[in-house]
Amino acid sequence: MAQAQDSNSLLDIQQLERLSLPRVAIVHTEWNDKIVRELKNGCLGIIHKFTGDVIEDMAVPGCFELPFACRHLWERYKDSDEKPEAIIAFGAVIRGGTPHFDYVCRAVTDGILQLNLTLPIPVIFGVLTLDNEDQAWERLGGAHGHKGEEAAITALKMIRLCRSNG
Repeated sequence: MAQAQDSNSLLDIQQLERLSLPRVAIVHTEWNDKIVRELKNGCLGIIHKFTGDVIEDMAVPGCFELPFACRHLWERYKDSDEKPEAIIAFGAVIRGGTPHFDYVCRAVTDGILQLNLTLPIPVIFGVLTLDNEDQAWERLGGAHGHKGEEAAITALKMIRLCRSNG
């Protein structure tokens, strides 16, 4: 997602005021939990304005497992009246001294892309890919906005889009 200050309309939630009870699920990683917890907190602050809570909050060990868990969550709910209208995937990958960072980032990005092309609902990419932990805090209320809030707004806007194309 773009930096919040680069797009005034990204954070505009006025157009979402008439969005009735959107059903959002979150899948998040346990790895880098301090960062991921803050992503979720920002997200929940926005979601609570519209629904009161998310319909599911599922934890997985790391980012590599996010695409599987998002599909698993969808499969569990798909025949229910309470199925999610969007899933937000949260995680944080911090570069280390090996190519592991590149493999994990590519796998989770490709996996979430494939979900967006195959599932009937959007899966929002809320994964921070960072060189260091300081960059995370710049994206969690610092100079680069709050990526958890932006992910929630994106999910709500995509739900509105899907409902309007019904």
